[in-house]
Amino acid sequence: MLDDGKRPAKAVAGETFEVSATIFGEGHDMIAAAAVLVDPAGERSAPVPMHELAPGTDRLGADVTVTSEGLWQFYLDAWRDPVAQWRHDAEIKVPRGQDTELMLADGAVLFERAARALSVPASPAKVAARAALAAVAERLTDPDIPPWDRLAAAADPEIAAILAAYPVRDRLTRSRRYPVIVHRKRALYGAWYEFFPRSQGARIDPLGERDPVSGTLRTAALGLDRVAEMGFDVIYLPPVHPIGFAYRKGRNNTLLAQPSDPGSPWAIGSPAGGHDSIHPDLGTFDDFDAFVARATDLGLEVALDLALNASPDHPWVSKHPEWFTVRADGSIAYAENPPKKYQDIVNVDFYGPGAVPALWEALRDVVLFWCEQGIRAFRVDNPHTKPLPFWRWMIGEVKAAYPDAIFLSEAFTQPRPMYQLAKEGFSQSYTYFTWRNAKAELTDYFTELNTSPVRD
Repeated sequence: MLDDGKRPAKAVAGETFEVSATIFGEGHDMIAAAAVLVDPAGERSAPVPMHELAPGTDRLGADVTVTSEGLWQFYLDAWRDPVAQWRHDAEIKVPRGQDTELMLADGAVLFERAARALSVPASPAKVAARAALAAVAERLTDPDIPPWDRLAAAADPEIAAILAAYPVRDRLTRSRRYPVIVHRKRALYGAWYEFFPRSQGARIDPLGERDPVSGTLRTAALGLDRVAEMGFDVIYLPPVHPIGFAYRKGRNNTLLAQPSDPGSPWAIGSPAGGHDSIHPDLGTFDDFDAFVARATDLGLEVALDLALNASPDHPWVSKHPEWFTVRADGSIAYAENPPKKYQDIVNVDFYGPGAVPALWEALRDVVLFWCEQGIRAFRVDNPHTKPLPFWRWMIGEVKAAYPDAIFLSEAFTQPRPMYQLAKEGFSQSYTYFTWRNAKAELTDYFTELNTSPVRD
């Protein structure tokens, strides 16, 4: 668990992981415990008995396996085990002839109790188990059988298995439920290739007498074989949406764009549409579907860039100006990271007037729209500059509808914010640790990444 269950731990479908806890009680009574999984549909697994991890530490653990995607939970049951306690004491006393008949009679009472507990609801397995337990109870009090043979009947492996499945529990204590979000295996690892469709099949006049011609999604599909041959898993497309004209940047980030300059793909939005549209130069949704189909045939998954950027031409700017940051002079603030300025991109204001819930819902709907088009992987641009509560809510909303959706965090930030983004729902991440260059620094960081709770 993470943060005492405030955030879900993570796993992938089919993964087995250890659940552990410190469990103790007063006195010398023997204690047993079990872990129980609850699947996304609310169905509980059979209890998995916990075993001692290190003698004398009161630390118990159990290996459990999640089998499907979605939000799972687990909880622990702990109890005083009167049968185990009786067996422990009887195995000491009976061979020594101490209180032999009384000890065996006490055992018979416990086995009779265990049998009675299996009467309702009845099932073939319970009927057979009840008969076996009742037979042990009867044998324990049979004076014609030597005491050590009677005791041996209570330790039979078949009887031990029955009691493990249907334990006798005194003073049962149950933990609260803890969440585990289960992803598909692609969330665990993957090699991503950044692929600009505009560059694939583009035609450029070497003499500069004709304007460049953009590649399209159809021509880009012809370049997918090369990526697949290199062994990549994911083909990641930067924004494929219409690009704004206002303050469009030219070549080498100049402020004056020439008519043939396409602008930055991250300056999203024009009269041709916003985040739910495809740039006309790249093609249509039919072309996009054909690109995805070709990638799928080659074993590649298509991931889209989720850049919550807008150009001044984005339809939202005119329809919902309240979603953007307004400066003292009445202008909409453009993005900047001083001294860098991005005049072709304006900032949304996540906490501005009218932003909650309208803006948040609009951004969520963009992701759901592309999920409906068959996309399940998103590379998120600079998520550390957006509110953490937004990511927690948005990713939760998307994964409730599409449990197989995965989100990669592209965060230019320190480890702590990265870890928090992971807790809020991001599946993978990458960043640039320019201050971690030496072998010892890299060794320490990779050790940290593979140490619980970061690992989980």
